[in-house]
Amino acid sequence: MAKIVNIRRDVDDKFYRYKMPSLLTKIEGKGNGIKTVIPNMSDVSRALSRPPTYTTKFFGSELGAQTSCDEKNDRYIVNGAHQADRLRELLDVFIDKFVLCASCKNPETDLVLTKNEDIIRDCKACGQHTGIDMRHKLASYILRNPPKKAKKTKGTHATASNGGATGGNGSPDEEGGSDDEFTKKLRAEAAVLPTADQVKVDENDWSLDTSAGAVRARQKTLEASVAGLTLGEEESEGEDPDSPYSILGKWVEENRDGSAVGFYKKAEELGVERKSKAVQIIAQKLFTDDVVKELEKFAPLFKKMVTSEKHQKALMGGIERFVGADQPELIPLIPKILMVLYQADILEEDFIKQWGTHVSKKYVDRDTSKKVRKASDPFLKWLEEAESDDE
Repeated sequence: MAKIVNIRRDVDDKFYRYKMPSLLTKIEGKGNGIKTVIPNMSDVSRALSRPPTYTTKFFGSELGAQTSCDEKNDRYIVNGAHQADRLRELLDVFIDKFVLCASCKNPETDLVLTKNEDIIRDCKACGQHTGIDMRHKLASYILRNPPKKAKKTKGTHATASNGGATGGNGSPDEEGGSDDEFTKKLRAEAAVLPTADQVKVDENDWSLDTSAGAVRARQKTLEASVAGLTLGEEESEGEDPDSPYSILGKWVEENRDGSAVGFYKKAEELGVERKSKAVQIIAQKLFTDDVVKELEKFAPLFKKMVTSEKHQKALMGGIERFVGADQPELIPLIPKILMVLYQADILEEDFIKQWGTHVSKKYVDRDTSKKVRKASDPFLKWLEEAESDDE
């Protein structure tokens, strides 16, 4: 049984109220299959009020190692041989970055996702909202796998009383930079709202005409608008040339030399920046023969827009159409494309494995889907070898 230690190991007070089990490790396998199992990861994570997958993924990120999280069987693994002392040191870093309140250093915090896709620590002890470092690789994982009890809050709520997400006195940057570089650029280039003096109001149009004729006219206009739309995001491409997705696709083709921020702002202007369909359209229309280098350039854009498994599917759906249907000669580049997306933490390992082994005819015909996935075999094999074990 693991001994009980203070959550903050820098606190020597034996009466310190916040305790957790000491992290245990067990090394299994040999050769390329050697791995470190953490048998009490669930107990440690429960004491920290964080999912055990967060801590495991953090270890993998810091050590540059593959990880395996089997929640059903309560088994958490970091590839390679890692001593318990080293993982305990990394656990201290995790606690400091993702558990302790940056203001009072109390571990009574919950992770909360804001409307602006920032992550804050909501402290129950002092009431402060302090941001985490959104540049860390784990932040992207948390956004895609939010805590089960996490609540979406509006950006204004995150900066409520007591200094909000910035701590007591400052900007988000003072708390370790809660915004990634892409988000900072977006905010820097945000348009300034007009002042009251700049807004002109037509004095003859101060009220809504409620006459029967006006109501019928508005109803016809609404019906005409609705007629061009379909429910959800599964509308066929080209179905409505005036739909935001058709407009976005055409704009992307005409502005391939633009910036990642420019593409995001256009999607935002059309009101589809959070839609998986928008990710698919951009992935299908943006690239040329030099797709690998272009992916590296626009990785921040996709990292900002891809926030769920549905978005990951849409991203690969757009790429399937691009290389499978539009430029089949680029199909051999699929392993390099996957590597860029994987290293940029846009696609998750589990998703890539699922995608690579399940043919789908959602975006292209079945034969083309098979060819694209067959081309991914070298990358899938590389993933398997990276986490191979004695089995």
